[in-house]
Amino acid sequence: MIRRVAITGPESTGKSTLAQRLADHYHTVWVPEYARDYIDHLERPYDLNDIIEIAKEQYKREEAMAAVANGLLFCDTDFIVLKIWCEFKYKSCPPWILDKVNHHIYDLYLLPDIDLPWSYDPQREHPHLRELLFSLYENELKDRHLNYTIIRGEGDDRIKKAIVAVKGLLEGKKHQRR
Repeated sequence: MIRRVAITGPESTGKSTLAQRLADHYHTVWVPEYARDYIDHLERPYDLNDIIEIAKEQYKREEAMAAVANGLLFCDTDFIVLKIWCEFKYKSCPPWILDKVNHHIYDLYLLPDIDLPWSYDPQREHPHLRELLFSLYENELKDRHLNYTIIRGEGDDRIKKAIVAVKGLLEGKKHQRR
C-alpha cells in the first residue's frame, strides 16, 4: 500500500524542497509540480484550459510515480492547489479538478507556513496576498476534515517537523495541527 503525502499551500513556502528532502529521507520518490515546466514552455499567458491540462498531466505523473514508490509518495502539489488557483484567478473551478479534490484524497497534507521570506520567481504572482492565500488553504483542509499539519520553521528545523508529521501518519495519528 502506498501512502500519499501532498505538500500543498501558497507559492514560495518551500513545497518543492520539502517534497524532495522527504523523499530522500524516506528513500522513495516524489512528484515534482508539473505546472512549472508547462508554463515555462508556453509562449503566451496561461489560461483556465491550461490549468486543466496541467491537472491531468500532474495526475498522470503522480500515478506513474506511485507505481515505483517505496511505501510513501510525496507530491509537490495536489488538486487543492489547482482548485484554489482556479477559483482565485478565474472565480470558478472545472468539474474535473473538483472531482479529483473530492475523490483523490491524500493520507496526509503538509501545509508549509508563510514564515519563509517570499522569493521572486517569474511564475509567482501574489507576494502581498500570502496571508489570505494561506488561510484559503487551511480553511479548505479544515472544511474537508483532512489530515493535515502546518509546517513551520526554517532549514533543517522545517524538514524535521515534516518528518515528525510523516512519522505520525505512519503510526496512525490523525489531524496533527502544529
